[in-house]
Amino acid sequence: MTDAATLLSDPLEEVAPPRGQHGAAAWVVWLARRVGLALLTLWLVSILVFLATAALGDPVRAILGRDYNANPGRVAELEAVLNSDASLVSRYFDWLGGLLQGDLGTSLASGQPVSELISSSVVNSAVLVFLAAVLMIPLSFAIAMISVHYRRRRPDTVIQTILLAMAGLPEFVIGVLLLALFSTTVFHIFPAVTITSPTGHPWDNWKVMVLPTLTLVLWVSPYVSRIVRASLLEVIDSEYVELARLKGIPENVVMRKHALLNAIVPGIQVIALQLAFLAGGVVVVETLFAYPGIGLQLVDAVRNHDVQVVQALSMIIASVYVVVNLIADILSILLTPRARTAISS
Repeated sequence: MTDAATLLSDPLEEVAPPRGQHGAAAWVVWLARRVGLALLTLWLVSILVFLATAALGDPVRAILGRDYNANPGRVAELEAVLNSDASLVSRYFDWLGGLLQGDLGTSLASGQPVSELISSSVVNSAVLVFLAAVLMIPLSFAIAMISVHYRRRRPDTVIQTILLAMAGLPEFVIGVLLLALFSTTVFHIFPAVTITSPTGHPWDNWKVMVLPTLTLVLWVSPYVSRIVRASLLEVIDSEYVELARLKGIPENVVMRKHALLNAIVPGIQVIALQLAFLAGGVVVVETLFAYPGIGLQLVDAVRNHDVQVVQALSMIIASVYVVVNLIADILSILLTPRARTAISS
């Protein structure tokens, strides 16, 4: 995870426009540079994903198993689909060209187009991450504000101790603890696994969504709360907040309109990172709860050597990570007063 000191030192240091340029032109150049870096990152990720899937071994042999030597016709058919006779570089650019045209390939395991095969899983995971984010963001800010309100007192110490302990727990440990507490004989309230009909969705039964969502929330909220608290403390001790207090402005107004608004930029940055981590963390959480999303499907695809599905899902996760961080950079600029001044100048 990103170092807290780096986030708090200068939130705009990494997203500031090029020096020597002013006004809207500077931000157009900055945005073009950011988008270019995002595309470069995705291109490098595509190379890594392709090489990693190539290192899994011969997918034709893995799929056919004992029938590999007994069924040369099927071998030739699968090799034609995979274009395995071509060089590694040629196969990469063929795959990349199809990817840029929206063609994710055909699943070797099921024979279906990958885009159709993964569409429902992508929607299910998106809903899970969205619910976790909707709960995580206000909860993290509320915890941070309560902690700052009682800073250097017992409630603050208790909150920080709990957050520090939870921040050290990986997502699968949190999930197992929740399963032991709420899905066994202790409190048998929620189902341990997600069971849905072939044509249904997990959210058709709200109870199956509780534990996966709660696991993700408890996994990322401690880190976000600690970063926002540190940012709030820095803002509260600043001169302009002290000046607002000297003017007789009520403390709740000072916190809401002065401290919170100026501390929101580091909060946006760390929330973006955590949302990106959620996209990767669903792999573990969905496997633990048998949630029918991209995480569970990615594990099955790796197990079955379904190369096209592995490549497609890996690129989707990487794209979410890059796009979320790009949006966070743009919001950081737009929500910072000195950035808005520069845009209008």
